[in-house]
Amino acid sequence: MKTSMEYFWYVAAALGAGVGTGLAGLSAATVMVPILIVLCPSFAGETGAYQATAVALASDILGSAVTTAVYIKHKNIDLRRGWVMLVCVLTLCTAGSFAAWLAGDVVLGGFSLFLTFCIGIRFLVMPETRRREAGAAGARLDAKGVAVSLFFGLTIGFGTGFVGTGGGMMMLVVFTAFLGYELKTAVGTSTFIMTFTALIASASHILINPAILLERWDALVICIVVATAASLVSAQFANRVKSRVVGLVTGGVLTALGGSMILLNYREQIMGCALLWQTLGCLGRFVLYIVAAAAILLAVHFTCRLPRELFRKMLHLPAFLSVVVLVESAENWMAASLAAAVFALVLYPVLRLLEGWRGYDDLFVQRRAGEVKKSLLMLFLMLAGLIAICWGLLGRPWIAVTAVLMWGVGDAAAALVGKRLGKHPVRLLMADRKKTREGSAAMAAAAFLTGTGCLLAYTALPWYICLLAALVTAPVAALTELMSHNGNDTVSVPAASAAVLWLLSLVMW
Repeated sequence: MKTSMEYFWYVAAALGAGVGTGLAGLSAATVMVPILIVLCPSFAGETGAYQATAVALASDILGSAVTTAVYIKHKNIDLRRGWVMLVCVLTLCTAGSFAAWLAGDVVLGGFSLFLTFCIGIRFLVMPETRRREAGAAGARLDAKGVAVSLFFGLTIGFGTGFVGTGGGMMMLVVFTAFLGYELKTAVGTSTFIMTFTALIASASHILINPAILLERWDALVICIVVATAASLVSAQFANRVKSRVVGLVTGGVLTALGGSMILLNYREQIMGCALLWQTLGCLGRFVLYIVAAAAILLAVHFTCRLPRELFRKMLHLPAFLSVVVLVESAENWMAASLAAAVFALVLYPVLRLLEGWRGYDDLFVQRRAGEVKKSLLMLFLMLAGLIAICWGLLGRPWIAVTAVLMWGVGDAAAALVGKRLGKHPVRLLMADRKKTREGSAAMAAAAFLTGTGCLLAYTALPWYICLLAALVTAPVAALTELMSHNGNDTVSVPAASAAVLWLLSLVMW
């Protein structure tokens, strides 16, 4: 027996599907299937996901059609380079639908949920998917373009028939990244193709399981009407705003939707997963540390007039000290490593959004566009990997802490001393010519002192062994920093230092 709440979810699912189709050419099932199979009890049966996919495909027919009409009106469609994709996708749709029936509910349900989340992350990280050398509209396909269209067209066609989701998104990526389409032209072309694929896949689903038409007529009517109206409105909006805005909005909605649906669908498994709660606990404590550090730095920024380079290195302080917080606040290496990786993946799209703020470059003392988000992504992913290797594989978390702090303090010393006192550029082969001997000497000295202090604090080694280990590792760190270009020292120096410390641990103690 259906409740009024279930009808509410029909409307909500159709609205989300229509918005996704109109904004970015997404298949209606990308949004609709997760909502129907998780929140609507009548779709929780043995063939629930299959029937939900059929309803979504039926909704996609008119939704994609009206979206295509809007994009054609604004001259945002190019079939001259898309005809091979069209033929391939249509050919494989029916085969995919039959395979979906054989696969059953578990495969379809899980795939749809995780695909929704992944597509959302992709949009947040890359709101505009386009190739730099965009091809001319209406140009003929070359041999490479035909090969790309054949490979992806056949794959996407089968996938669309199989799960009823992701076809529009995958075509969008192929059109922009491989065939050089402008984003809105790619959306218009993909929705044109999706109109026919949805028709074929929907008909195949219903012919294979006629109960869809007889038992789900109310869901079909509601979802088709609402999704079509939402697609029309959102397509009009998408053709009047910048592509970046469309991508970011779509990414935020789909990431939130996919994440919430995964939590709901796997709530029992999640509640019983000890590692998840350990990771969340570590992540929560780490976020509190970041918030406190950010508050202090903001107060300093707005109350003190510090030199730009000094404030830039002050920003680095809480970043490299993160390794201490992660190691000390985690119950095990997996929780610490996962917390660092999750933080990196969340932070990157947040910083990408903030880049549009006028004071962004001034606050972060950014030297070139995209420097901060790239550096922080590299840093926290490096921490995740280094903790996993040093703590998880080698059983020596102190190696990760010592290596990262030697790099962080040494890099700050090198920059401050090199800017103020550096008079003699380094002439070594492969070295960064902007760096000086004075800066490198300062890094070696600072890394030596930091390494000695870390080894004394984290190990029970005699003081002379700590001094000797730091004395050997510090020059390696300084030399690696000299040879690193374009900010790659964030990864190269800690990795080299950790390798030396590990080798010394095998020999000296």
